[in-house]
Amino acid sequence: MISKFVYLPNMIKNQYSIFESELTVRPDDIDMFNHVHNSKYLDYVLAARYEQMDKFYGMSWEHFAKNGYGWVVTKVTISFKRALLMGDVMQIRTGILEMNEKGCTVQFEIINKETGKVASDGVFDYAMIDLTTKKACKVTTEMIKAYSI
Repeated sequence: MISKFVYLPNMIKNQYSIFESELTVRPDDIDMFNHVHNSKYLDYVLAARYEQMDKFYGMSWEHFAKNGYGWVVTKVTISFKRALLMGDVMQIRTGILEMNEKGCTVQFEIINKETGKVASDGVFDYAMIDLTTKKACKVTTEMIKAYSI
């Protein structure tokens, strides 16, 4: 876990914890220009959040689904700063910017581990849905408490 109150470039101050996951660029991530395809950056963040939900918050994706809830991405803002190449190891740092009864906003940075430089950063907005009705629903107090670390 990275300490609280961390500034990510071009992001607002974060009152929640920042967590980090590590992935390696795979052959199927590479596009015709010989670097990671832009769509893969979204996959990297989602994979990191999936791991972090269970490992750090103790409320895995499966926990939500078992209780009839799911998270849906409603908006993504992403900046591409530097290319990632085949075999690069990256650190994906994510942290909640805001959590309320309507959903949450998660900031991220994808950093090339070898160079320490940011390859991409941005923000994901998520809404909570009821898996039975497929409609937006309120985030419970229990969920907000679990994610407010």
